[in-house]
Amino acid sequence: MSTGEGARRPTLDPASAAIRTAVREALTAHPDGAACRASRAARAASRSAPQVIVAVSGGADSMALLSACAFLHRRGELRARAVCVDHGLQPGSAEVAERVRATASEWGVDTEVVAVEVTGGLEGLEAAARTARYRVLEDARRRSGASWVLTAHTRNDQAETVLLGLLRGSGTRSLAGMAPTTGRILRPLLGLDRALTEASCRAQGIAVWDDPMNADAAFARVRARTLLARLEAELGQPITANLARTADLCRADADCLDEWAESVLEQLTGRAETRPDEMGLAGLGVLDDAILSRVLRSWLLSLGVPAQNLGAERIADLCRLVRTRVGRGPTRLSLPGDTEVVVGRDRLRFRTVDVP
Repeated sequence: MSTGEGARRPTLDPASAAIRTAVREALTAHPDGAACRASRAARAASRSAPQVIVAVSGGADSMALLSACAFLHRRGELRARAVCVDHGLQPGSAEVAERVRATASEWGVDTEVVAVEVTGGLEGLEAAARTARYRVLEDARRRSGASWVLTAHTRNDQAETVLLGLLRGSGTRSLAGMAPTTGRILRPLLGLDRALTEASCRAQGIAVWDDPMNADAAFARVRARTLLARLEAELGQPITANLARTADLCRADADCLDEWAESVLEQLTGRAETRPDEMGLAGLGVLDDAILSRVLRSWLLSLGVPAQNLGAERIADLCRLVRTRVGRGPTRLSLPGDTEVVVGRDRLRFRTVDVP
């Protein structure tokens, strides 16, 4: 861990106050957090304070979040339990996790440390670690009966996500970045800058861990972070804030288009005579590209095709076949995993290919 005076009870400073407010607002913005609006006496009487799992790595963002949640926990505004996932990717990671546990204990919050084994595989080391981490967090949430898992993603993380999406040539959904909520994941700090979490830790003398992976240029996100800082310095523009705003705008559009597409898909596949693995072409050909691509992707996902097998180019190929093959002889689009979509005269059919 980097410089700090050791763990101690949080004191009020502007940065820490802003983080506490962000946690309160995030919880009150959702039905499960409505209890936060009640008076303290009413919460004590009804024991209705929302229960949350706080994801903590030992870095400044998550320690600032834990500090805020510990303060609200002691006030009875929520019931917090911290979970620290030790990925074992850095020397001394177990000691870092134990220091997190000790600090949380001093603040009155119980902490569970879970060690996981991570191997890169096809998805890469970062993605594998993320998958393992969220699996542990969701398991802890279910076992404890908590309403939410709180993560410490900031506006900087959001900007990095959008920039990576832009570099990949991604569509609206990817450029929407991280939503404030995803399932049972709640991101209360998404509207705050990383500088604020660092200021909160400095003001309170909280010791934080500087993960060496955050400085390893082998990872695309680290390179994106460096590029963002350089662009802001050279262009003199608030690019981090601007990219985060782009995410908000794209998310509103993507949510609307996804909802529209799901409604169309339900109409096309919800008839009693329609098999789940088939869909009529007549209703597809009249759709705009933005809706057609979403309908086809959602249909294939519902049939168990992995999302990583449904890139933009493959969906665009399927859209072209749908528009050009109406009334013509059958053709097919091969998918990974020995599956394919057969485009016939009047319908689509998804099937598994028999491999000799």
